[in-house]
Amino acid sequence: MIFADPIPSITAGRVDTPLGPMLALVDAAGALVGLDFEGSDGTPTFSQRRLAREGLQTGPADPIFIRPIADQLAEYFAGRRRVFDLPMAPFGTPFQHQVWAALCDIPCGTALTYRDMALRLDRPQAARAVGAANGANPISVIVPCHRLVGSDGTLTAYGGGLHRKAALLELEGARPPILSLAV
Repeated sequence: MIFADPIPSITAGRVDTPLGPMLALVDAAGALVGLDFEGSDGTPTFSQRRLAREGLQTGPADPIFIRPIADQLAEYFAGRRRVFDLPMAPFGTPFQHQVWAALCDIPCGTALTYRDMALRLDRPQAARAVGAANGANPISVIVPCHRLVGSDGTLTAYGGGLHRKAALLELEGARPPILSLAV
């Protein structure tokens, strides 16, 4: 089960971005629990599917909670923000939380490999586990899972689509890893 008792109240609000609309999910305190690009075909987002597995529905979010998310994303896409300072409460395992926190420590404009991230976490054999945790990240863009690339610098899977991953890295002026941290 993803949620601890009692099950939190989750609400949703739409945020428009230059790369397409995103769905922001917030808890009753206004902490961000999910942020995903919406599909053009109306299919549920990653976070919506995850909540549905738990049998939860979302209602409309109070705009007071969505406005700071929308404002900071607008600043980011305008090139005026490199670090986000929003309250977040993503649901995940302790290892996932460790990976997501480490993602937030990757400087804007930098791309690392999954192996580099495993080494940063002092778990050199965990590149695949890092990839799985990265893929389970429920808060796109703000928890910058797009900053991890394949060992040869190629773009790998991204829930919002590789075209968006490429656009985010280009927006940030990301440099691919020059040399892997691996020995």
